[in-house]
Amino acid sequence: MGKPKSPADYVRKWTKAGKVKKKCCRSKSRCKKCPVLALKRAKVKVARKAA
Repeated sequence: MGKPKSPADYVRKWTKAGKVKKKCCRSKSRCKKCPVLALKRAKVKVARKAA
């Protein structure tokens, strides 16, 4: 298996490692393990690598 290429690949990898929950609890202030925030962080990570 190669390196993650898309933001979703990063989130999938983090979920398998137990760093991200599988489902969002939809609380007002998102928790650290929220998959929604993880996807945002992954998008930033991919954008930094591309630039």
